[in-house]
Amino acid sequence: MIIVPFGDIVFCFTPFSLVGFIIAVAFTIIVYLTKPEQQLEAQKFAGDILISVSLEEMKIRRLMAIFCGLATAGAMITYDLFDFSLFLALVGIANIGIVSAVRRDWVLNAAFNYGLTAIIATLPLFGSVGLILAKTGTLSLLELSKKSYNLLYEKIMFALGMAGETGIAPFYAAKAEMFRAPGSPYILMIHLSSLLIIVRTVEILINLK
Repeated sequence: MIIVPFGDIVFCFTPFSLVGFIIAVAFTIIVYLTKPEQQLEAQKFAGDILISVSLEEMKIRRLMAIFCGLATAGAMITYDLFDFSLFLALVGIANIGIVSAVRRDWVLNAAFNYGLTAIIATLPLFGSVGLILAKTGTLSLLELSKKSYNLLYEKIMFALGMAGETGIAPFYAAKAEMFRAPGSPYILMIHLSSLLIIVRTVEILINLK
């Protein structure tokens, strides 16, 4: 374990967090170097249509995907619960930006629903962080893992907030619809970040006692 303090922000490199950090950074680099794909949309009674992505749309989505990847990488190595929640909220904002840049009616509708869910989820997310701070006097994950504080209620609230920010079912079951949008691999960053955040959250909740 390697601890790298930056004032109140404490980064810690363990075998688990380092793997998640490397995956997030590597995929961010891939997103930066990869051009968006073109999508072939099948028509029932007409010829297939090749959908291209404009340069303006590509730049916005690539910027948001890079932003999402960096926020995910930060969430993997931070060992302060408040900082982790901030990174999680940034991932949610970046995901909304990736989706809302797609100029398709069904995708914009999905982005609107995703945004509402993420806004509502900030209440249990940061509310649980405040309750944990009030009960324990610290938000350091290194300190919280040392002894038992009986944080079952707070852990449930935190898990609900995480679920809303990452958009997992049942809060956003239509998330798979975003695969239909042109411009991958930027859409895939949403699913990668959600997977890494969920795994890291499970690791945090297991260590909280």
